[in-house]
Amino acid sequence: MDSAVRARMLFHGVVVILLGLLAGIPFAFVISGELAGSVRAWRMAHLEGVLNGLLVMAVAAAGGRMSLSAQQQRWLARGLIVAAYGNVVASSVGASFGVRGLTPTLPLSNLFVFLLFTLAIVGVFLGLGLAAWGVRRWLQERAASGSS
Repeated sequence: MDSAVRARMLFHGVVVILLGLLAGIPFAFVISGELAGSVRAWRMAHLEGVLNGLLVMAVAAAGGRMSLSAQQQRWLARGLIVAAYGNVVASSVGASFGVRGLTPTLPLSNLFVFLLFTLAIVGVFLGLGLAAWGVRRWLQERAASGSS
């Protein structure tokens, strides 16, 4: 995988982790009872950022073991980056407004969360599908060249 694509993924992975850490601030206030809200929802918002950011960074780190075209690399990066931001923003908005976004119903905040989670689902399947494809191709190329 191209080093510029990998660096872009690492950057966005770090930003998403920071967003997850920021979601930990209201999480702490909800736990202490100083802010109304769902502990479970804020825990999810906090962890979504950390885990999704780590996923983007892990795939970037493994990029040297993927054989993908330049276009496939861009789609992989875009998919995972959209998924990471979509998940952390959707879960933070959901926790803020007390909605879950499980169905496309009103209020508008719920529709927004539903849309972001839907985009995130598409993005993560696209990105991880391309990552799996790229690793498989890399392994096949190594086997064909006789490398161990």
